[in-house]
Amino acid sequence: MPYQFTVSPDFGPDQLAGWHIFNTWLQRQLETDIHFETFDNFDSQRQAIAKDQVDIIYANPYDASFLVREKGFVAVATPQKPDETTIVALAEGPTQSIEELTPGCKIAQTDDPDISMMGMMMLEPANLDSNNTVLLPQNSYIQVAKALIQGKADIGFFLTDAFDSLSTLIKGQLRSLVTSDIQVVSHALLLGPELAARKQELSQKLADMSNDAQGNSLLESLGFTAWTPMDEEEMEFMIDLIEALAA
Repeated sequence: MPYQFTVSPDFGPDQLAGWHIFNTWLQRQLETDIHFETFDNFDSQRQAIAKDQVDIIYANPYDASFLVREKGFVAVATPQKPDETTIVALAEGPTQSIEELTPGCKIAQTDDPDISMMGMMMLEPANLDSNNTVLLPQNSYIQVAKALIQGKADIGFFLTDAFDSLSTLIKGQLRSLVTSDIQVVSHALLLGPELAARKQELSQKLADMSNDAQGNSLLESLGFTAWTPMDEEEMEFMIDLIEALAA
């Protein structure tokens, strides 16, 4: 039975082909069968994780905490591409700044916990929190954008990379109000318990990807410039930071 590989549902649709190619690359490097599976939302992916149906995952920082501490996954590498949050409003709408927002504000967001958490932190200048705002859950960042364009939401929380990857047509109808600048939180590639022993081997192969034209082309299709090995101490620091921010 092949190992199961998946990626956090917050990746851009234009990167899907790149992840399929990356899965083929993984199979060659590890010389084993690996099936690439995508999920429409975080909830369905977490259900698969809970049932031990995921062996390799490109995980967001929040889920990495559960995967490492509860499921025995080990961190292999990170693209060193910080996860930041951007709060967005309709370009032609009345909201020009965070401070103009008022209680009752409607917020479109996915169920990406770290993005939601950072977004709520950035609303503090307007004295807004989860108790005096209305949260409108969406299955994807495209749907967050649609909720804004259709006037269903006043603002939307985006993973900055997801906002930047929106089509010109959609992005042109939106306005960025503020973007976080934490710099030390990022997605990471993790291996489950059955593959944990191959961490060092895969880490080196990932680090070497940027040394040849084919590897660079694959990295570019994923929106990366390089993979950087990630050790246990670095992962634990990131998990502790996420937990501290959430407290």
